[in-house]
Amino acid sequence: MPTESASLSLISVISLLSFFVALMVNKFSPKIGNGVLMDRDFEKPQAFHKEPTGRSGGLASIISLTIFFTLYYFLFQQILTEYLILSITLFLLGFSEDIKFKISPNYRLVLMIIILLLFITFFSININSVDLIFLNTWMANSIFANLFILLCFLFIINGANLIDGFNGLLTIHLLIINIVLLFLNLNSNHEHLTVIITAQIVVLLSFLLFNFPKAKMFLGDGGSYLFGSLVALNIIQTNNLNPEISSFFFCILLFYLFFEVFFSFFRKLYLSRSPLKPDRDHMHMLLYNYLEKSQKFEDCNYLNSLTINLVYLSLILPSIFFNDNGLICKYWFFSLIALYIVFYYLLYSFVKKQ
Repeated sequence: MPTESASLSLISVISLLSFFVALMVNKFSPKIGNGVLMDRDFEKPQAFHKEPTGRSGGLASIISLTIFFTLYYFLFQQILTEYLILSITLFLLGFSEDIKFKISPNYRLVLMIIILLLFITFFSININSVDLIFLNTWMANSIFANLFILLCFLFIINGANLIDGFNGLLTIHLLIINIVLLFLNLNSNHEHLTVIITAQIVVLLSFLLFNFPKAKMFLGDGGSYLFGSLVALNIIQTNNLNPEISSFFFCILLFYLFFEVFFSFFRKLYLSRSPLKPDRDHMHMLLYNYLEKSQKFEDCNYLNSLTINLVYLSLILPSIFFNDNGLICKYWFFSLIALYIVFYYLLYSFVKKQ
């Protein structure tokens, strides 16, 4: 069990090292592989930057997290195997795209499913209980349980990758989620998980200094896959360690990442588009277009990120005070989904009419 003084020392060291790693990676990323990490594609649907920018945030993050895992082992004689394996495998899958090793979206999804199924099965990842009686009954079946957990990972990882396009949008969003999880685990004295989540927050903050308000580098697919998978594991671990908290509270925390993917999938099917191909009709893109067309702001990129995350924060904060009430959390979650749909169509109507 980590001692408080050792944990504080470890976090202090990681804070300094992660900033230094981010600084060095940002400095040398234009020279890595003759600039292979530099994003110069300004025509793709999800591109909203105007200058070549390194997709090297994931590389800086995995280096910093690997240092953390190593120091954690030397301090506490414990290997964080689950976090280490998940971090490396998902980062490498995403990083292959960052270095322009082209894998079709279909093959990449298949590879992700295989990696996650092996991870879930080998490490016996489980969700102890959910606030739906029929789902708890089905979860007794190991095949169904594994598929359900697989879907949880897929939604969150792809949700993270989907909203990673504006300065600070994904990073601030992940910080909010992890800070809430940190608060819950601190409150229930789960020191082990607290240290792990704090390290992730520190690495995200170090990266944010180079991504917001002006982006010197992006997380890239490697970074979004990395932190998307980690936040999914953080949620599962926190849910299992805090059975008094409603599982729908965690649905509330993840509603934006989850529903952005869910809604986008069926929206594209309805419009006869491929659900695996990007377009410019996601919520965060529509809001950007709205802010830009209003002609009241010169730089809408970081303002877009702030707006979305401030609205998100205001919507999820009240639920912290009734996180142990499954019924209220359930209604709150579905209310957020309804709000998303209404707000999306209002934005969509405005933007398309201009």
